[in-house]
Amino acid sequence: MEKKPLVKNFDNPDQRPDLPKGHAKLVNMGDMVLLRGTLDPGWRWSNDWQKIMGTPSCQMPHFGVTVSGQWHFEMDDGTSVDLGPGDCYSIPPGHDAWVVGDEPVVTIDILPANADKETARVMEKATHAKA
Repeated sequence: MEKKPLVKNFDNPDQRPDLPKGHAKLVNMGDMVLLRGTLDPGWRWSNDWQKIMGTPSCQMPHFGVTVSGQWHFEMDDGTSVDLGPGDCYSIPPGHDAWVVGDEPVVTIDILPANADKETARVMEKATHAKA
């Protein structure tokens, strides 16, 4: 089958999950899904999403870039990293994260369209969560 160009825009996403203190716009791009996420000041995974996701820490891997804002990741083993605009990241499952400061964090994450079971479970919960 011949591949053709595919163009989509975050202004018309395929999915738009909203969670407490955050929301996302997802566009399906064939083999990949692009996610533009916005996290509000004061957001922290363990405070705002842990009960929704039902895991002790975030089990979704993250691969992307920070567009704006500052945030902090702390792994289950205690290692941590601070991210700001332009920082590209690959964060494995097993972490907490939070917004640092008064500016929202905007990110672009890249997910495989055939995401593993945990990623698919997280996205399903996010899509159907009540904020």
